[in-house]
Amino acid sequence: MSSKQQFQLFRFILALGISLGISMLIIFLVSKEPWTAISYLLLGPLGSMRHFLSIFAQATPLIFTGLALSLCFKSGNFSMITDACLYISAVLTAALAIRLSLPFPLHPLVILLLAAVMGGIIGSLPALAKLYFKANELVTSLMLNYVFFYLGLFTISKYFADREAGTFASLKYAKTAVLPILVKGSKLHLGFFLALLLAVLFSILLYKTRFGYELRLSGSNPSFAKMVGISSSKVILLTQVLAGMVAGLGGAVEQMGMYQRFNWQESPSYAWDGVIIAILSRNNPALVPFSALFLAYIRVGADIMSRKSDVQNELVALIQALLILFVTAEAFLSGWEHRREVKESLATADTALPATASTESVAKKADLVEATEPAATKAESAEASGSATETNESGAGDKLLPEPGKEA
Repeated sequence: MSSKQQFQLFRFILALGISLGISMLIIFLVSKEPWTAISYLLLGPLGSMRHFLSIFAQATPLIFTGLALSLCFKSGNFSMITDACLYISAVLTAALAIRLSLPFPLHPLVILLLAAVMGGIIGSLPALAKLYFKANELVTSLMLNYVFFYLGLFTISKYFADREAGTFASLKYAKTAVLPILVKGSKLHLGFFLALLLAVLFSILLYKTRFGYELRLSGSNPSFAKMVGISSSKVILLTQVLAGMVAGLGGAVEQMGMYQRFNWQESPSYAWDGVIIAILSRNNPALVPFSALFLAYIRVGADIMSRKSDVQNELVALIQALLILFVTAEAFLSGWEHRREVKESLATADTALPATASTESVAKKADLVEATEPAATKAESAEASGSATETNESGAGDKLLPEPGKEA
């Protein structure tokens, strides 16, 4: 791990500590049993196997949306169409799980494939609007989120709603379309390992392939990327399609793994949670699962705390806000980091100087000495410098004499 990565890890841990410290202070101010509330918040998810495994179940959709938005942000494209990709793919999943009749292994595979295609198509819309109409991708994606959200509600209400249910809900899914539960009595399903697999694949794509290099370069320095012949238009479009496909898979996995019927009357806001995950992981796919698990852990603990103490689980929103504030604040510990980098640079220069010293470096030192020493010692410095130069050139202490007939 490089020194910069060590600093980022240290800064994250310190930000986490400050956030939790402020949250605990608030708990002491508002709770009559603060130690009980804090114990449930921090240790509640470890109290039983069911609570522990629910962390992984809650982290699953966060990994999908975190990966999608990390890819977008890494390319310098700030599209939020991930929300629409996830919701419409979930609607498509419901339709296929209700109407399509296939055997078990094939049924979820077909749904995942079609959900990914649907997500990729929707994800490309803001990119196409940006490339052909110069439209801001953030604005168009936020507007399209509302369009697709109400389109999904209309589709479920019109064609797949269960009229006998007492609330908004679709007909039940076919059993062959449900992802298997890995541990009986929990909500941990196969989709979690699919999310981990995607995190590994996207990490390889981003840091081990040519397209990943073009994506990172287009996001960090678009002018230079254009100069070296990288097509920013192609990178933006492909990135948005890939991000949409990942979000589409997230919607399908969440529906098949956690629900028996579609009942999302409101947007589940997994995409906005993905923004938090992308920020905490600094757009690194390899760190997305850890950030998602951390956020899921805090949320499970807050839920247990709200049910077993007098503190409401809205406290988790405060922890999230404080944590993001410190993690994303570039000025947080920047002075300490700057001093550390200066010390490392000076130490490196001091150790490298004897090995690379030459006649030129000796001359530069002599010039520096001449400019800084008093006038009385300038002659001595020049004489010493000249002697050193003669010694280096001749290999002995004898003074070099000019050849006859040549100017000294």
